[in-house]
Amino acid sequence: MPNRLAHETSPYLLQHADNPVDWWPWSAEAFEEARRRDVPVLLSVGYSSCHWCHVMAHESFEDAATAAFLGEHFVSVKVDREERPDVDAVYMEAVQAATGQGGWPMTVFLTPDAEPFYFGTYFPPGPRHGMPSFRQVLEGVRQAWQTRRDEVADVAGKIVRDLSQREIGYGTARPPGDEEAAQALLALTREYDARRGGFGGAPKFPPSMVIEFLLRHHARTGSEGALQMAADTCERMARGGIHDQLGGGFARYSVDRDWVVPHFEKMLYDNALLCRVYAHLWRATGSDFARRVALTTADFMVRELRTAEGGFASALDADSDDGTGRHVEGAYYVWTPAQLREALGAEDAELAARCFGVTEEGTFEQGASVLQLPVQEGVFDADRVESVRRRLLAKRAERPAPGRDDKVVAAWNGLAIAALAETGAYFDRPDLVEAAVGAADLLVRLHMDEHAALRRTSRDGRAGANAGVLEDYADVAEGFLALASVTGEGVWLEFAGLLLGHVLTRFADPETGALYDTAADAEQLIRRPQDPTDNATPSGWSAAAGALLGYAAHTGSEAHRTAAERALGVVGALGPRVPRFTGWGLAVAEALLDGPREVAVVGPSLDDAAARALHRTALLGTAPGAVVAYGTPDSEEFPLLADRPLVHGEPTAYVCRDFTCDAPTTDPDRLRTVLGG
Repeated sequence: MPNRLAHETSPYLLQHADNPVDWWPWSAEAFEEARRRDVPVLLSVGYSSCHWCHVMAHESFEDAATAAFLGEHFVSVKVDREERPDVDAVYMEAVQAATGQGGWPMTVFLTPDAEPFYFGTYFPPGPRHGMPSFRQVLEGVRQAWQTRRDEVADVAGKIVRDLSQREIGYGTARPPGDEEAAQALLALTREYDARRGGFGGAPKFPPSMVIEFLLRHHARTGSEGALQMAADTCERMARGGIHDQLGGGFARYSVDRDWVVPHFEKMLYDNALLCRVYAHLWRATGSDFARRVALTTADFMVRELRTAEGGFASALDADSDDGTGRHVEGAYYVWTPAQLREALGAEDAELAARCFGVTEEGTFEQGASVLQLPVQEGVFDADRVESVRRRLLAKRAERPAPGRDDKVVAAWNGLAIAALAETGAYFDRPDLVEAAVGAADLLVRLHMDEHAALRRTSRDGRAGANAGVLEDYADVAEGFLALASVTGEGVWLEFAGLLLGHVLTRFADPETGALYDTAADAEQLIRRPQDPTDNATPSGWSAAAGALLGYAAHTGSEAHRTAAERALGVVGALGPRVPRFTGWGLAVAEALLDGPREVAVVGPSLDDAAARALHRTALLGTAPGAVVAYGTPDSEEFPLLADRPLVHGEPTAYVCRDFTCDAPTTDPDRLRTVLGG
């Protein structure tokens, strides 16, 4: 009998729709039911590509006896953290404060007033490694609820009070300057893994936002150390097993320090951020390797994540059928020498094993290897290697494919729009720009209402019920601004302005300029979430600062620039101390320190070859955060095009910053010099 999740739009919730557990979605009705029955709430939070979420579901939530116990003594609420990042953030903060660690699946027990009193993550079906079984936990919570209610209420009240007092020490509203940027760089240097690239130890996550800061810092200051850390990290990641050497794209993270064995799920946000990083690395260095990785990552997103409606799906699972009916992590991606011989024949299998680091003992489980691209002596025949790669990819396509979480998340699609628009423009791939436009059209058509308020998700052409959070408004605005610069279509600038209007009125604290992750009129949780630090994606706070700054450069809006500067105040405090977790804020600060520059390119028509060349040169400039407007002298698409005539009838570029303008130029080489291209 399907439970209440059967009509949800989240693939993760739908995975649980046939559980014997009587699940409720997060709703006021669920807590009213708990109050009516006088039972606690079990809150279970996860996401569709989470390996241990699947394990716990199979072990416990598909078990009839466990389901019956839950039904008798609890109201069970299932939440997709990707649909409700606000719910996830509030209770994850409580879990981490109480236990010192967190993760998914997240298991929290709440009072009917949604106050947490007991926490955990994965619980096994039997006692294991010092962990109690899930059934023991349920028995303990039931007993405490029935016999020690006052103690439970005291614990819950104390947790909520402690959370309410964990306000961010905002400090001054002064954005970071040269000194803070230099301190952040020094701190990153101390944590840099010079032998392997990246920062810190295992597990290793792609430091996309930090690399953007390093590239911008190099562009502004000429720091060779910053560029070296960025370039070396990008090369190590792209040569490692975290990078899909056959199909392109990146896995979520590496379980080891050497980027060899990934946690195999592929997330849209990682690939969007990394596609943009590698495109920007190519822009800074001209590296053919970076160009190839940017393009194969873009092609992966379009090929495997684009939905029928034109948006981009959230993720591909880590697990897939290994051919025996068992779902195994990494089964789709790993190879044994025997499998290479079967696919390629003995001679080419030997080449593939050497080229991709496949060994008899293996680098993963059961003698299988994750494909890498190790640096080696000698030269491989490029055509032969490409033939091997294509044949292995075709053979892999015969394997059962990982599942796809095909919900469209607004924020992550905003990141993809920015990446695909810029990558398409840099490498003369109009199909990638068209894919970005298609996703942007979907967001406008399906996710935005008549007031430009955003819905967080959609699926199969149907918008979800959950309101957009700060990162949705910020990342979609960022994507629209990139699309405006690339296409010369001012409507995207207008849409960005509408979204940022919500940021100013519904997400910002008018007193301090601090930003909240949820709108002032959003559902009231036990705490209004607020986090200026990056996680897997740029924090909504710093992403909003970046979009506000870009919009201000386009329009001259003092209100937007002031809001960006005030929001960056927290980066001035955090950046020098924890730069690994404030990378995007530091990247935005680099744009502020550089101006950012405002570039207007005018031509007799958008299709004029010389005008397009000048426009491309502007887009390829490395000046941090520069904005580009492109059109004809009589265009009203962009404020920056006003009063910008052609010079001697030729396409012309105008560059300004800090209320000062350079002499207009018709020479792409001159423009390249001015913009650091």
